[in-house]
Amino acid sequence: MSSENNTPWYHRTTIYQIYPRSFYDSNSDGIGDLQGIIQKLDYIHGLGFETIWISPFFASPQADTGYDISNYTDIAPEYGTMDDALRLIEEVHQRGMKIVFDMVMNHTSIEHPWFKESQSSRNNPKSDWYIWRDSPHPFLGEGPGVRAKPNNWQSLTGGSGWHYSAERGQYFWSSFLPFQPDLNYRNSEVKRAMFDIVHFWLSQGVDGFRLDIFNVIYKDAEFRDNPFSFKLLPTEDDPSGFFQEVKYNLNQPESFEFAKEFRSVCDEFGDKILLGEVSGDRSTIRKFLGDEVNNGLGLVFDFEMLNFQFSADYFRKIIQRIEAHFPNPFMPVYVFSNHDRRRSIHKLGGDLHKAKLLAMLQLTVRGVPCMYYGEEIGMTDLPLPFNSAFDPIPHKFKFIPRFVFDFLGMTINRDEVRTPMQWDGRKNAGFSSAEKTWLPVHGNYKEINVEKESGEDDSLLHTVQSVLKIRRQEKAIQEGSLQILNGLPEDVLGYSRKFEDEKIVLLLNFSSQEKEIRMDVSECLFKISTKDEVKNQAIRLDGLGGVIFKSR
Repeated sequence: MSSENNTPWYHRTTIYQIYPRSFYDSNSDGIGDLQGIIQKLDYIHGLGFETIWISPFFASPQADTGYDISNYTDIAPEYGTMDDALRLIEEVHQRGMKIVFDMVMNHTSIEHPWFKESQSSRNNPKSDWYIWRDSPHPFLGEGPGVRAKPNNWQSLTGGSGWHYSAERGQYFWSSFLPFQPDLNYRNSEVKRAMFDIVHFWLSQGVDGFRLDIFNVIYKDAEFRDNPFSFKLLPTEDDPSGFFQEVKYNLNQPESFEFAKEFRSVCDEFGDKILLGEVSGDRSTIRKFLGDEVNNGLGLVFDFEMLNFQFSADYFRKIIQRIEAHFPNPFMPVYVFSNHDRRRSIHKLGGDLHKAKLLAMLQLTVRGVPCMYYGEEIGMTDLPLPFNSAFDPIPHKFKFIPRFVFDFLGMTINRDEVRTPMQWDGRKNAGFSSAEKTWLPVHGNYKEINVEKESGEDDSLLHTVQSVLKIRRQEKAIQEGSLQILNGLPEDVLGYSRKFEDEKIVLLLNFSSQEKEIRMDVSECLFKISTKDEVKNQAIRLDGLGGVIFKSR
């Protein structure tokens, strides 16, 4: 389906996502910090991950736990100092790893000095740095429910994204939450200021950026109303929802061109990873990667797989679709959970055997694997009440009973997937020695933790570590072509990875029944189960078993 190619480092890498507030607390205040990440770098390096992506730790009121930035070149005091950030970059590089910062290009905090100045009047130097509009019907007023908003656009979290400012007597636009006003990228000064920030961090040695909601940066210049849609809820391949087609405030042509411009800015510092958080069907998100020479972002998340079904047939089809949309020189990203969505173990019913199989697929298929902290040990979601949530989103929907969201499979309270990392069986799972952590530790930490699984040869942690080691050793898995294997038993997914004259085969049994397969084998590299047997021309897969072997 694809042929091998000399790929850039960021197409061969493996990514481990850290939510800094929950990773490790070094100063006993109940909040994870940069020094805590530094202290745990040997763990990540020992697992075999090559790149770490860290969610925002810049100066912020923390209304959206760091995704509302008030100063892009300063560090929030609860996370540490600029010296800590620079030391973190250095320590990562000393281990031969790469470090990716989370860059929120679309919006700032309402507390950012830029916004405060912009809001102060209609004729100040930054008056046009954000998206301001008059009401089309000012005589109607600005009360709740009154149709006096500039247009009918809705935010990504539902409801109008227009918010009235009495100081200016105008509305400002927020694509996400009301305290996160969108910057106006049609103003060249804004673009230049943001590129200066990008330059600052690249000059400090950062290896690139994960780009938050990158597909909403540009909006329709004429602010036309979005058309009506019968669609109630957005989906991964179609962000339209809330009875509105998002025609004019998402995925604008200018955003695709901006991706190329952003790439050219970063290219001044060499090969840098640009990983876009975008939404839409694959034809749309593929546009952010640029033209046939891959001159755009370089990587984008494919969020359809966050709602994966645990079956060979599902993964066979999604791999085929992804291969069709992301052939060389493009590379897909395989991600099954993140800081906004339920952990993958939830969809597996807590079954660690299935989790091993999923990890084996994620780390060996043609693509860049991105694993959320704690996934390597099978950390689970922690149900938490909406009314006391740290996350602002559940407060917005507190009038809707929780069972409605559970029925729809939606994660409204993102706190539930951001609980502290479970390091060991001590107090607070070894995350912090504080009396109280910023979010409660999951009660299952004595059964699910790094220390316990590190001592078990058949643990999920051991599987992740072992497969990552094989990936680092085998160029066929890092950058080789992928071919789906046909003629296999039902519920078995098989694919080969080939680079030059090297061929590696992977067989995954998604059923609980044993499966027998006849295939040429020259060397077995890995077996999930001790009951898996790999001999030349004779392979027996245990239920939920999986093997990696070299083939002639």
